[in-house]
Amino acid sequence: MDFSFTEEQQAAAEAARGVFAGVAPDAVPSPALAPGAVAEDFDRALWARLADADLLSLLLAEEHGGAGLDAVALCLVLREAAGVLARVPLLEHSAAVAVLQAYGGPELRSGLLARAGRGEAVLTVAAHGRTGHDPAELAVTARRDGAEWVLDGVQTAVPWAFDVDLLVVPAGADGDRTVLAVVPPGQAGVGLAEQYSTSGERLGEVRLDGARLGGRDVVEAAGAWERLRELLTVGTCALALGLGTRVLRMTSEYTGKREQFGHPLATFQAVAVQAADRYIDLRAMEVTLWQAAWRIATQAPGALPVAGDVAVAKIWASEGVRRIVQTAQHLHGGFGADVDYPLHRYHAWAKQLELTLGPAAAHEEALGDLLAAHQLG
Repeated sequence: MDFSFTEEQQAAAEAARGVFAGVAPDAVPSPALAPGAVAEDFDRALWARLADADLLSLLLAEEHGGAGLDAVALCLVLREAAGVLARVPLLEHSAAVAVLQAYGGPELRSGLLARAGRGEAVLTVAAHGRTGHDPAELAVTARRDGAEWVLDGVQTAVPWAFDVDLLVVPAGADGDRTVLAVVPPGQAGVGLAEQYSTSGERLGEVRLDGARLGGRDVVEAAGAWERLRELLTVGTCALALGLGTRVLRMTSEYTGKREQFGHPLATFQAVAVQAADRYIDLRAMEVTLWQAAWRIATQAPGALPVAGDVAVAKIWASEGVRRIVQTAQHLHGGFGADVDYPLHRYHAWAKQLELTLGPAAAHEEALGDLLAAHQLG
């Protein structure tokens, strides 16, 4: 197993660093995310820069104007995005277009993918089910009515739902199948209600009441939803890694300058031990992330299905990022609770990432089920 990155993957990461270099949540907190406020749209200017740098089409084939890269490249870019708390639907959009490219029909692909790669059509994914705890594919039903599909149900906490052009919604069909419906949020039978995340972002509760779609807008291929969920989960792990890396660096810089009793805090053994423990967390988050991303990208055989590696990565991401921001706030002292200091924003985003697509306990349960099935098999 070789975890060194290819030249193309490194180039994507370098391009991302260049784009995100102009985003400075540390120095200039966004007025839209001031204490008590909420944001109502993603960063459109940043989205345009990502499109200009060809970072919205990383996973698309050349025929659709993309670079033909893989999940590892996407995670490298997401890691950079999280370090500056970039307010764009990069993960949801990229994962959706990759899966629609792999599983969607020719008419859907030809009409959508090139525009999505240029950032002209923006996609998000409804992945949290009715309550945030139940499987997303059980929250909506899809049934055929002649040449059309009819959708009914509710999906909660859909990121960027008010701001995108298309919602990708998993839905149960024929009792035991899951299809992916590509739904315009403004069409008849689709309702949106405002919800707000821990990080202050506006989410949407999507209500489908007899919403009708043509056959071209429903992906029936087996495995499409599983692949999309895996991409979203491993991408969330990459965001947690980028955020944790930035927070640990902030903590190192602070404790190296802040003095008590005439010495920098970083020279005290109790502080150094806590920082070292969080560094170990970060390295564990990193190695499990790249293992999962590599399995997704290559579909290499393993002792367990790819879902097992994804579960391990999410367990470490959820637990690790929580411990990193908690230690950071502790070692920052009063500054850790100061809303004029950027650390509180990273803490809020970390809590959101910890719980997104399931906390560690949910993935531990899923991993246990996989291990039990493997042993029985």
